Amino acid sequence: MKTRELKKIGIPKGEPTKRAYQLIGYLASQGHDQKQIRIILSGIAANPAAHSDNQTYGKLAEVLVKDTYIPPETLATYKQWGKDLEPQSVQQMKNACQLPVSVVGALMPDAHLGYGLPIGGVLATDNAVIPYAVGVDIACRVKMTVLDMPVETLDQNGGKSRLVNSIEKETRFGIGSKFKNRRWHEILDEEWSVSPITKQNKDKAWSQLGTSGSGNHFVEFGVLTIDDAELGLEAGTYLALLSHSGSRGTGAIVASHYSRLAQQLHTELPKRLRQLAWLDMDTEVGQEYWAAMELMGKYAAANHACIHQHIVAHLGADILLDLENHHNFAWKEHHHGRDVIVHRKGATPASEGAIGIIPGSMASPAFVVRGKGNLESLNSAAHGAGRVMSRKKAIKTLNWKDTRKILEDKKVTLLSAGLDEVPFVYKNIEKVMADQSDLVEIIARFDPRLVKMAPHGERPED
Repeated sequence: MKTRELKKIGIPKGEPTKRAYQLIGYLASQGHDQKQIRIILSGIAANPAAHSDNQTYGKLAEVLVKDTYIPPETLATYKQWGKDLEPQSVQQMKNACQLPVSVVGALMPDAHLGYGLPIGGVLATDNAVIPYAVGVDIACRVKMTVLDMPVETLDQNGGKSRLVNSIEKETRFGIGSKFKNRRWHEILDEEWSVSPITKQNKDKAWSQLGTSGSGNHFVEFGVLTIDDAELGLEAGTYLALLSHSGSRGTGAIVASHYSRLAQQLHTELPKRLRQLAWLDMDTEVGQEYWAAMELMGKYAAANHACIHQHIVAHLGADILLDLENHHNFAWKEHHHGRDVIVHRKGATPASEGAIGIIPGSMASPAFVVRGKGNLESLNSAAHGAGRVMSRKKAIKTLNWKDTRKILEDKKVTLLSAGLDEVPFVYKNIEKVMADQSDLVEIIARFDPRLVKMAPHGERPED
């Protein structure tokens, strides 16, 4: 019998498969044919506990009992914001609440399908960290710099070309994008040997420092409108730079490596929960991942710092204000009377008074918000508009002609992007904000006017 046949009858790869082949060899030597062997194996897989004391079947039954997942008697609960969420993301949230380490969850109004935990999913766990509940693009973030340049620069031929040139010269987009003349940042003086993965990939991280990646990552100029004297600036309009990206290739390698280790440690998890495998925080590997995640957080921040510093220096401008927040991360917090690990995968921290940025699409506004500290959301909010269309469907069904009409109406100049990132693939950001009015308060609005993303055809990294 082949491995995939064993898997079909309920015998997973690894030690169970090894034991199954030993039993198959013995049964065949005793004259059992293939049909009889399949019936015997199916019976053991269906109820391994009943065969654990059998002298012949016990070794296989023992490992199958060990690899049998038993959900907790009381499942974690979650609250959902937004009524029109895709069923797959809701199911992923329900799945996450079946873990024995799960305490409580929340689902944001921009939620859509992700690896393990949905994007827009928030999950508090007991002394455990889930690599895929943090996310592939660890510490992905949004950063805004308000400049002392006039808003009219966006509409002046000479001024606009200066802005375009600053983006084109001072960052890079796409898979594997890097600088020939590398950027420097204090992050390189950090301790990169906290994990063998970060140690091995430090040079890769350095080469990509100051780059923007692919997928939904962007660098854009636009108009920031402040109605009241918020954020330390007078009411009015300002020219601002907004970027969205994360920890690039090194962060993705960290995520995949430790998720693979977690899955190897939790072979009992059924397929639907496999990508939610966790690392115990009391173990060496759990602490190692945590240290690597925190380093990637600092690296992602350094990435944005380089992008903004170099663009601002290119323009010879002064900075009036800097704002920044991140998602795809885990925090040690206290909720519901206990210490927990809060995973915010594609969710913005929104504790009372916390300032955050929630972007829409290339043709819709981003909002600067102040958190309301809603305990039911674990002090969280949406991190963007959220997708309503898969990348494959977007490329197959959408076109640039219709996209250009929207961009022209919104006075947006698009330097480059993929067809899978055009406005049609996203939810209405105004509705998303309305759905979470109890989570955040809007204090300023940013309208994109000059946008650059990875060119069409680039594979997404997030």
